[in-house]
Amino acid sequence: MPDVVVVGAGVIGAACAEALSAAGVDVVVIDRGTPAGGTTAAGEGNVLVSDKEPGPELTLAIASRQEFGRVLARLPGSVADVEWEAKGGLVVATTDPGPLEKFAALQRDAGVDARVISPAEAFELEPLLTRAVTTAVHYPDDAQVQPVLLATALLAAVRERGGQVRAGVTALAVRRSAAGRVTGVETDAGVIECDAVVNACGPWAGAFGKAAGGPIEVLPRRGMILVTAPLPECVRHKVYDADYVGAVGSGDADLQTSTVVESTRAGTVLIGSSRERIGFDDTVKVHVLRELARKAVGLFPFLADVPVMRTYGGFRPYAPDHLPVIGADPRVPGLWHATGHEGAGIGLSAATGRLLTELFIGVPPHLDPEPFRVDRPAVVGVS
Repeated sequence: MPDVVVVGAGVIGAACAEALSAAGVDVVVIDRGTPAGGTTAAGEGNVLVSDKEPGPELTLAIASRQEFGRVLARLPGSVADVEWEAKGGLVVATTDPGPLEKFAALQRDAGVDARVISPAEAFELEPLLTRAVTTAVHYPDDAQVQPVLLATALLAAVRERGGQVRAGVTALAVRRSAAGRVTGVETDAGVIECDAVVNACGPWAGAFGKAAGGPIEVLPRRGMILVTAPLPECVRHKVYDADYVGAVGSGDADLQTSTVVESTRAGTVLIGSSRERIGFDDTVKVHVLRELARKAVGLFPFLADVPVMRTYGGFRPYAPDHLPVIGADPRVPGLWHATGHEGAGIGLSAATGRLLTELFIGVPPHLDPEPFRVDRPAVVGVS
């Protein structure tokens, strides 16, 4: 019988399972689809410290950026190449430089390496950038990873340590003892007995939490990405406009777009980003794609002549207070949650896995878990 069943084989579930198994916990991971086939497959691979205001999420991001080195070192050699690129980020303003420079100063006070540079220095880093830039901030610690490769490599490490990963298994409910403690997971393939369950279902975590007796407020937020045809090296960093930070932190339901442009190892250029709370509506909306393209050309004019090869979108798990949900559910002994990271899940995964594992095995956590607790009002709807 496993110690823990992790429900959800996206990057957050995979990171939790990997960290638990590295600590000697016997883990089974289940997913109703294929591993990394949901939200993770629709991600860009961001590992960012540049887009977060000082506060708990930035603290988690800084810790996660540091933790990635340790996590990647633990991966089996056969899957260790997850296309990790410590390329750095560049945030640019094309209007008033004051707000971006002020934001960078606040981040520096919080421990981020945020270097304000001149437009000329920005053009040295990115020669094809629009000449309308008024100021820029260079973030050497921003990085990129291929999200599906990362999640599958983490799951491979779980298997190597004796754990199981079972695709096509749908979790239906949590079985509990007379005292209310978790004793197993009911699935469409039968009951898996265990001592604990981790709800890592991403945008569907609210539904599974309710089925498990621990409902949480986690909502889907849709995002779209354009992918160009392969090109010679043309964008060297992750580059985005200053509006991106505001869009990340906004709770508005209406469509928001901001420019994010980056190259991949395959030579394609990823263009984002959009945010829209429309439930699980997966309709491709041409006006959203046009807006992404228009803003990207404003940042990199050469893109006007580059063909778009495809587009994809996904649902990100969104908590109303913009903070992940990480930890034990006090209402159901043995039920744990790891969700609500919205579009930052890939970058926050390493520290999330470590924090959940520390709390689970009872060792002092490497950062304050209080802001991410399950029973906070925004998540469980209590005052």
